[in-house]
Amino acid sequence: MTELIAPELVVLDASLGSSPADVIRHLAGLVADAGRATEVEGLFADAYAREQKTATGVPGGIAIPHCRSAAVTEPSLAMARLSETVDFGAKDGNADLVFFIAAPEGADQEHLKLLAKLARSLIKKDFTAALRAAATREDVVALVNDALGLGPAGATTAAAGAGAAAQVGLANAASGGHKRIVAVTACPTGIAHTYMAADSLVAAGKEKGIDVQVETQGSAGSTPLPQSVINAADAVVFAVDVDVRDKERFAGKPYVQSPVKRGIDEPGVMLDEALKIAADPSGRRVAAAAGGSSSASASGSDRAESGGAKLKRVLLTGVSYMIPFVAGGGLLIALGFLLGGYDITKYADTIVLKNNLFNLPAEFGPQAWGPLGAYLGAVLFKIGALSMGFLVPALAGYMGYALADRPGIAPGFVAGAVAGFMGAGFLGGIVGGLLAGYTAHWLASLPAPRWLRGLMPVAIIPLLASIVASGLMFVVLGGPIAWITTWLNTQLTGMSGAAAVTLGIILGLMMCFDLGGPVNKVAYAFAVAGLSAASADNAAPYHIMAAVMAAGMVPPLAMALATVLDHKNFNATEHENGKAAWLLGASFISEGAIPFAAADPLRVIPASMLGGAITGALSMAFGAGSKAPHGGIFVFFAIDNFVMWVISIAVGVVVTALATIGLKRYVGKKAPQAAEAVPVAA
Repeated sequence: MTELIAPELVVLDASLGSSPADVIRHLAGLVADAGRATEVEGLFADAYAREQKTATGVPGGIAIPHCRSAAVTEPSLAMARLSETVDFGAKDGNADLVFFIAAPEGADQEHLKLLAKLARSLIKKDFTAALRAAATREDVVALVNDALGLGPAGATTAAAGAGAAAQVGLANAASGGHKRIVAVTACPTGIAHTYMAADSLVAAGKEKGIDVQVETQGSAGSTPLPQSVINAADAVVFAVDVDVRDKERFAGKPYVQSPVKRGIDEPGVMLDEALKIAADPSGRRVAAAAGGSSSASASGSDRAESGGAKLKRVLLTGVSYMIPFVAGGGLLIALGFLLGGYDITKYADTIVLKNNLFNLPAEFGPQAWGPLGAYLGAVLFKIGALSMGFLVPALAGYMGYALADRPGIAPGFVAGAVAGFMGAGFLGGIVGGLLAGYTAHWLASLPAPRWLRGLMPVAIIPLLASIVASGLMFVVLGGPIAWITTWLNTQLTGMSGAAAVTLGIILGLMMCFDLGGPVNKVAYAFAVAGLSAASADNAAPYHIMAAVMAAGMVPPLAMALATVLDHKNFNATEHENGKAAWLLGASFISEGAIPFAAADPLRVIPASMLGGAITGALSMAFGAGSKAPHGGIFVFFAIDNFVMWVISIAVGVVVTALATIGLKRYVGKKAPQAAEAVPVAA
């Protein structure tokens, strides 16, 4: 089995930058330079995306960025002991020890178990103290191998202790005097946080005299807790960022649920909360067959999530599941227009239903691509239109899922379909999804006899929640929301001149404010929602879509240009990110500018908003239109007035790049980290 760590993967007493992105980028470079990854950028992107989901800093000055990546060819550990600490999001301060865990997408179980064991070792103070005192990189490698049981001193210990941490308390489970808690830990990657949270909970239980037994649902495999142990437990702790597998096993048990990182940071507090809920007859209980949500379930994390944060999470969940329908459907519609012309909207049903390849309607007229092109255009247009028809139901359905897990999906889809039927559109979908989700969540919280619990999530809750949410939409809310939607569409359709330019400015500002965040997504969803109402006689939605897509392309393209124009004010990591940002920006992926904004938000974001506003205004003023909801420069065939649209983007990119350079040079000037020359201790 290949060694996980080697001296060339260790950096001692070095300054690798001021942000997690800088450190992760450098360590990803070490892995690639050692021949353990095919590319730096792909590995960095996967690791940094994981870091943005949940910060990987843990108590004790430690950070464990990690990921699975197709770029990794061999499971690897890269370690940095930093001379200048970096904030990885731990509550007790910055990290000086950073372990980067890089696993291939298909890592074998033996390697994954070793990676999990390393994560567990990092919460042991004697191990981390030895790492801080190590004189050479070879010493670090020896310490890690001993901790993994790969060194001469550690082999016996590892064999004896494998898996013990998560099962501490089994011998004492029969004792009647102690409280008993079972726990489940899980994180998206399933390599580090899953096992560290398990050990932290076990250790906290020892200190408090509580028998704690943990089921780790991670990459190294999962051994389910015996049902008898679950039945004997006083309460359950879910420290998870993803769904709990087979959650119905814990039905009826008092529980507390929080993100997995809280299980590392505050294990004792979570145990106390679980026992407190267990002592409260009206405290929350695990519902039968209601799976956990991927964002730490609303039912279990109300305590730690504000109302605004919860609403944002719910809306973003709905939008994220909606976008694939929109992107695929919109591109298919654009291809339908390309092959069949704009009149395809009138004749697609007739052509497709009658399979009229050689007998097109006479009034359809000759087509540039001939009868075959017209027929294929009609088929593609119809598939795209049907896909776009799921826009509002998918939005509402997955908002319901974010609030109530699986029982909320069906009521949300139905409420979204009702919103579409009544003409309430995007706004109606949001209201319908919230109604369905909150109703399903409330029904799931009601006590039910054991014989009925199995039917609750699959029949009773979807039925009653659909009646309530869709009934309110039909009887009370649908009409007023439809009126508002119609009024808004009328106003937007009638916009011209200065009013249209003003709308372009607003949309451009929104697209560049948070680079893929909630404000960006609201502007994008508003644009794509209008495409279904667009036609040759109503081109305003096409203009809005073009302005939104153009403005969203500005930040990454501008950062790429800025790194070319001003080499000195960007470090080596940012120059590498700038190379990737050319393609990301051209593809309409605003997130390509996030590494720059994260490192310098007070300069990058205002400059991006300035350029985005200019681009949005110019796109509207030039009358550019996009029949495709995504794709950037690569859907040129679906862009009306393409040359002027490109000019709009170019002007915004130049303005943002120059503004960023000016702000970096003259406003609170700060020298960039010189990542090109990193001192490494021998």
